[in-house]
Amino acid sequence: MSLVLGIDLGTSGVKSVLVDERDRILAEASAPIPILRPQPLWFEQEPQDWWRAVVTTLDELAASAPAEMAGVRSIGLSGQMLGVSCIDALGHALRPAILWNDGRAQAECAAVEAAVPDFAGLVGCRAMAGFPAPKLAWLARNEPQLLGRAEYVLLPKDYIRLRLTGAAASDRADASATLLMDTVAGTWSPELLAACGVTVEQMPTLIASDEISGGLLPKLAARWGMAAETPVVGGAGDNMCGGIGGGIVEAGMASISLGTSGVYLVANDAFLPARGRGLHTHRHAVEGLFVQNGCVLSAGAALAWVARLVGADDLPALMREVEAAALPIAETPVFTPYLAGERTPHDDPALAGTFSGLTTETTRLHLVQAVLEGVAMAFADCHEALISTGAAIRQAALVGGGANSRLWTTLIASATGMSLSRSPAAAVGPALGAARLARRGIGGPLITESAEPEDEIIAPDRAMAEALSEKKARFAQHLALR
Repeated sequence: MSLVLGIDLGTSGVKSVLVDERDRILAEASAPIPILRPQPLWFEQEPQDWWRAVVTTLDELAASAPAEMAGVRSIGLSGQMLGVSCIDALGHALRPAILWNDGRAQAECAAVEAAVPDFAGLVGCRAMAGFPAPKLAWLARNEPQLLGRAEYVLLPKDYIRLRLTGAAASDRADASATLLMDTVAGTWSPELLAACGVTVEQMPTLIASDEISGGLLPKLAARWGMAAETPVVGGAGDNMCGGIGGGIVEAGMASISLGTSGVYLVANDAFLPARGRGLHTHRHAVEGLFVQNGCVLSAGAALAWVARLVGADDLPALMREVEAAALPIAETPVFTPYLAGERTPHDDPALAGTFSGLTTETTRLHLVQAVLEGVAMAFADCHEALISTGAAIRQAALVGGGANSRLWTTLIASATGMSLSRSPAAAVGPALGAARLARRGIGGPLITESAEPEDEIIAPDRAMAEALSEKKARFAQHLALR
């Protein structure tokens, strides 16, 4: 049996899946990753914690599915995007990685944009605080000696590649979101690198998403019962891999990802730079395609936050309780999910979340459903921003852990006015996408005939759509009252 392994390094944890020739998930494992918040607007993680979580999942798969692990012929990588890790010559992190939702570098954005004419036309979007280029400029200004000591500046999944293979490489899809690359040419921009205080020698080699970057180190292969030098392909950022996991491999197709953040992705065969409204355009993991993205910075993160707020330790049980309550939307508060600022359509890392419309009748379940509704309305904002660029979107594929919730996905379908498709593997979409790229990297098809049932279609609910439309005006008042 010829299998592939997909590893998805998310923000809250790692998911690793074993996939067969018909795209069936044979085994999976997950492990959590802690997040550090040393100051307001700062979000960091230790790269060693990324690696520890990957090792935990692969140890578990080696123990529970040894025959399948021995049959793995290629490994694909997916990862949270935009994180900056500074790695020394021995492979050690010089500081905690600065994550995609970190807002400290807002002041650096204008200087980065000034480095080249038509910045957005070169890289695909305006400079925003969560992206690597401004964060590197912040490090150059605040921690210049540390940045100068970095042998490599790596994206999160590329640190995992370094640990797996010893190779410092990145795929052009994930790298295109650094704002350090000529997106169409697929090469690092010397002018942008210089403006951010780094050199081309510190950057990883750029490869295709389905190109082999190196082989699994012998000691790791022996640990997991795998063949030495098992190929590790380029992979992509979790947005692109999630798209591939959802079958978004042709122009005009779209996906909505419900992970820690929420990402609305549309594939195009033309490069359409975004020049406002918090949208961004990058290369897709499918050669010749580009993706337009809208991003809700706090999606699953907002749900996890409210679960902690109401003292719920079992999130799936809480979701079942909310769904069973069948609360009318007219009775829930209005929630704006800006717990870590917002990207689309506001591009403001200082935005804050709000509850409004609280009464003595408000219960813990009202608060939880209000969070689901707020994220749905934020996706509607993304939808409107994407449509304003001329994108024609009729249906989107759901991916990510939040796709398991019937209530949440129906709220999103109703808020956006779109039908959403959900496959049985939606919850592991980015890991499946990484596995598919791994198979493509050794000469197999990107997507094969699946043995899974047909995708489920989640249609908008008319009554729900009307109630959300009435609530949307109050949702928008948050910005007017700032």
